[in-house]
Amino acid sequence: MDKINLLIIVNIVSLFISLFLAFFLFTLKTKHKISNSLFAIFLILNAIDVSEPVFNMMVDGPSNLGMFRGTLIFLQIPVFYLYIISVCYADFKLRPKYLLHLLPFLIVNLVLSPRFYTVGVASKISFIQNRQNMIEFQFLHILIHLQIITYITAVFSVLRKSKTLYLENFAGKSVSSYNWLFQFTIVLTILYLVALLKNILKFSDYPHISEWLKIGLLVSSLFVFCWYLFKALNNPDIFRNIDSKLKLVSELVSEENSREQSTLAEQKHNEELVKLRKYMVEKKPFLNPSLTIQDVSNELEIPVRDLSLLINHQIGQHFYDFVNTYRIENAMDILKDDTKNKVTILEILYQVGFNSKSSFNTAFKKHTGITPTIYRKGL
Repeated sequence: MDKINLLIIVNIVSLFISLFLAFFLFTLKTKHKISNSLFAIFLILNAIDVSEPVFNMMVDGPSNLGMFRGTLIFLQIPVFYLYIISVCYADFKLRPKYLLHLLPFLIVNLVLSPRFYTVGVASKISFIQNRQNMIEFQFLHILIHLQIITYITAVFSVLRKSKTLYLENFAGKSVSSYNWLFQFTIVLTILYLVALLKNILKFSDYPHISEWLKIGLLVSSLFVFCWYLFKALNNPDIFRNIDSKLKLVSELVSEENSREQSTLAEQKHNEELVKLRKYMVEKKPFLNPSLTIQDVSNELEIPVRDLSLLINHQIGQHFYDFVNTYRIENAMDILKDDTKNKVTILEILYQVGFNSKSSFNTAFKKHTGITPTIYRKGL
């Protein structure tokens, strides 16, 4: 089987699966409709982008539709960026301001209008044949590079902020999901970089390498998207925790520093700290695997802002780590109890408020330097 036939077959399979997954996401009944729809649109745009081999079989020569199909790549990254925001923030809604993300796509098509969209077939052919010397194509290549760099940077910024907000306000299991989404974004970034390399080689002395990279991208991107959807659909609530109106502790500290601090305020903080530690020991709220800083705030009648500063700034721990410290201390007490030596580590981790073995082992090793199993055997 020659390279061209292989490319067509892989392309058709990729298109079918991508469109099937998009259809599935559009029709899936869920309360997270916006997120699923955004990712479905991303899949469709990606399918259109990689459909060039099949499209060229059906359309003879350059056309307005073919050029328009190529410019849809300028919508891919913006849609992915909106998807990331939608899964990180529980209060996400589509707003008119997001229409600004259409600007690169609209500008590109406006730039192409005078010398491509509005001219005859002969001029279109000449335009394509001399594309390396055309200022429009040079502009397109510069813009797509800038767009990818800008949006990928923005995506990592959103993920970093939302993960920090989670650590400062929650003590559940979702922190590992942010790490997973970081990894997915890194993989996607690599795919885009390879795609850019493919486009560069396409107009160089090594076009054959570009074709093989195209096949590799088709296969790898398909596997990556299927893997991501499998994970996301099996964990539909993993990102539904952060309110976009929450402030980072660093921002709260800056606001506090701008105010005049008094001895009375420091005394109040010390009293709140004693009250907090007493509450954690006596009431053991950390046994709740979904504990949030809002829950503790309501019980202690301390404003969330003050409690966040107390834990994340004065104690010097994220709320997530602060709560896990009490969970680990409780687990250590159980592991040291000879009457409970038949209780499994899995049972213990659920008993003290964890809901996954990996997060328990990570927290336990961070606190003690060893794993729970080694700790129990060493007693």
